Amino acid sequence: MAEPALAPRLLDTLQDALQRAERPRPRAVARWPHAHWLAVGTVCLGAFLGQLTASVTSLVFPALEQRFDAGFAAVEWVSLSYLLVLVALLAPVGRLSDLVGRKTMYLGGFAVFAAASLGAGLAGSLAVLVACRAVQAVGGAMMQANSVALVARGVPERAMRTALGIQAAAQALGLALGPTLGGLLVTHASWRWAFWVNVPIGVLGILAGWFLLPRTFPDGRSPARPARPARSKDAGGRFDLAGLLLLAGASTALLLALSAASGLPLPGWAVAALAVLAVLAAAGLVRQERRADRPIVPPGLVNTPGIRAGLVVALIGYLLLFCPLVLEPVVLAGRGVPAATAGAVITALPAAFALAATVGGGLLPRGWSDAVRCRAGALLAAAGLLVLAVLPAPGAGAAVGPLLAAGYGLGLLLPANNALVMRAIPAQSSAVGGGLVNMVRSLGTALGTALPVLAVHLAGAASGGRAVLLLLAAVAVLAARLSSR
Repeated sequence: MAEPALAPRLLDTLQDALQRAERPRPRAVARWPHAHWLAVGTVCLGAFLGQLTASVTSLVFPALEQRFDAGFAAVEWVSLSYLLVLVALLAPVGRLSDLVGRKTMYLGGFAVFAAASLGAGLAGSLAVLVACRAVQAVGGAMMQANSVALVARGVPERAMRTALGIQAAAQALGLALGPTLGGLLVTHASWRWAFWVNVPIGVLGILAGWFLLPRTFPDGRSPARPARPARSKDAGGRFDLAGLLLLAGASTALLLALSAASGLPLPGWAVAALAVLAVLAAAGLVRQERRADRPIVPPGLVNTPGIRAGLVVALIGYLLLFCPLVLEPVVLAGRGVPAATAGAVITALPAAFALAATVGGGLLPRGWSDAVRCRAGALLAAAGLLVLAVLPAPGAGAAVGPLLAAGYGLGLLLPANNALVMRAIPAQSSAVGGGLVNMVRSLGTALGTALPVLAVHLAGAASGGRAVLLLLAAVAVLAARLSSR
C-alpha cells in the first residue's frame, strides 16, 4: 500500500529541493527600499534580449540565403521555428514555474538562451541553425513566461503600471535597436555575430538575476501547497501533454498555411489541408482543456472577467506593432526610398512606443483608469494606421507622423492592458497568467510577421500594404471596444 504514495513523495521532495535552490538576494540589496527597481531592471534585460533577437534575425535573411544556398521560404523558418516553440511552451513553462520557482526558471532561461545563441552562430547548415533557434526558444519561454509575473508580484501595487511600462520600453528599445545593429553586424562582421551578440547579454542577465531577483518562495515552500490528505486534482493530475501537442499543432498548421499561401512551394490542396488541420486542432484544444486535470490553458483562468478580453487585446496590440515593422520597409523600398532611410523611418514606431510606455502616460489626466488608457491608446493607434493607409503614396517623411501616432498609442495600450490582466489573475497563478500574456504576444508577433508577407504576395506592395493597414486600423478599433470591460 505504500508504493502508490512513493512517486508523489519523490515529486514533492524534488519540488522542495528546487524551491530551496533559489538563492536569496544579498541582505544589503533586500533591505534597500527601492530594491524592487533592481529586479525590474533585471527583467528588462530579458525583455530587451528577446526583442533584440526578433528584430536582428530578419536582417540576416539575405546573408543566410547566400551562405546556405536556400530560398526565402526555407530561411524564413529561422524565425518561425523560434516562434512556434515559444508559443507551445509559454503556458506549460508558466505552470511549471509556479511549482519550482520563477527565479529558478528565469535564470535557467538566460543560460539556455545564451548557449543556443552560441550554437546558432557556429551552425554549419541551415538545419542546424533552425534547430538551435528552436532550443533558443526554450530559453526564451523560460524567461518570458516569468517576466510579467516577476514584475507584477515584485513591485508595490502603486508602481505596477510604471514597472510594466518600463519593461515594455525595454522591449521597444531592443526592437528599435535590432535593425540598426543587425545591419552593422552583417555588413562589417558576419551574420554569425547577430546570434553571438546574445551571449554576453545572457551572461549579464544570469549574474544580475542571481543577486537582484528575490526568491519566489521566501520559506522555500509554496504558500498555496496543500497538505497530503487534501492533495488537489490540479496538483496531482498528469501533465497535459495532449493539450501541448494540440496547441503546437494548431499554431504550426496555421503558420505553415499562411507561409504556403505567401509563396512557400506547396500544392493548393496542402494549404487547404493545413488550414483545416489548424481549425480541428484548435477545436480539439478547447475540448481537451475543459477535461484535463491540469490544463495548459486553464479555461477557468481564461474565462475570468477581464482576462479573456485582455488576452485578445494583447494579441491585437502586438499584431499592430509588428505588422508595420515588416510591411513598411517593403512599401518604402517599392517607392525608391533607400534602405538606410527606410530603417530610420521605421524606428519612429518602436521609439514612440517606448516613449509612451515610460513617460507618455504621465501626460494623460491623472484620473484616467487603465481601461480608459487602453481605449485612448487603441484609438490613437487606429488613427495613425488609417492616415498611413489613405495617404497617396507617402514618401519617407510623410510616413513618420502616422507611425509616431501608432507607436505612441500602442505604448499607452499595452502596459495598461497588461496591468489589468495581471490584477485579475490570482496570485498563486501569476506565472501561468504571465505565460498566457506572453503566449498571445508571441501569436500576435507571428501573425504580424506573416500577414504582410501574405498581402504583398497576393496584391503587391502598394495595394497589399494599403489593405493591411486598413485592416489593422479596424482591428485597433476592435481593441478599443474590448477594452470597455
